[in-house]
Amino acid sequence: MDVERLRVLRELADRGTVAATGAALSLTPSAVSQQLKILAREAGVALLEPDGRRLRLTDAGRALVLRADDVLAALDRAAAEMASYTDSPRGRVRVALFPSGATLLLPGVLARAAAGGTIVEATDVDEPATAVPNLLADFDVVLTHRDERAPTLVSPRVRIEPLMREPIDLVMPSDHPYAGRSSVALDELADESWISVRGGFPVDDVLESVAAATGVRPRVVQRINDFRVIEELVLAGHGVALMPRHVSLQPGLVSAPLAGVRAARTYELATRPGAALRPAVGAVLAAFRDTAAAFA
Repeated sequence: MDVERLRVLRELADRGTVAATGAALSLTPSAVSQQLKILAREAGVALLEPDGRRLRLTDAGRALVLRADDVLAALDRAAAEMASYTDSPRGRVRVALFPSGATLLLPGVLARAAAGGTIVEATDVDEPATAVPNLLADFDVVLTHRDERAPTLVSPRVRIEPLMREPIDLVMPSDHPYAGRSSVALDELADESWISVRGGFPVDDVLESVAAATGVRPRVVQRINDFRVIEELVLAGHGVALMPRHVSLQPGLVSAPLAGVRAARTYELATRPGAALRPAVGAVLAAFRDTAAAFA
């Protein structure tokens, strides 16, 4: 089977449509369809079936995508090994990070990777963990986060590595009646207004988990994903919020743990299976581990 046709099949599995696959590979939709038809003849089995106005992978198609992952990963490793015999850098690694994780870890990751000759191309991507499989179509490494009570992503085409745990604390103005407390129970905040992030993101998931555990339903008045905006709203007295512990708070704000509950988010690194065997990707993963260790 032709390697480039296997690449077309994998892109279709990642991107979902013939048009998106063609755009990613600089091919016309008709060229994509032709390559897939030839691949099906080579495989001797149907790889696609109609799904309304779109196409979806058959069971055989999904199985071949897994094998395509193996083949393309082996080619990437071979290219990286050949590059190691030259004076060029060990490679470029495309990394996607959620914004607050990038703020915390990216400076250290860039420094450690550069010291070993690896170039990191970083992009901040504000998507929930469920978007990881699609993100891996464009990135080698994805740093994601989830409520520690939520299940980790399970997929035969995604490798997940736990990286670190970050507690989630209550944030309030420094003149709040509970400022200075060593901890605050959620039921003490029953009459407060809350500033949270959009649903499906870890901090809001943590708030929902705490509410389920305590029976206290917080009154969320605003949903903003930018922590700096949340800080400004809390500082102005529009409500209290939950925020990750390692976020640097501006003057006028204080934080305290929630009493009686475990509230935290888990950082995870996502790659394609076998991608860590590429020297450059392995170096970036090691840089993440070493940087995160300082916050353990």
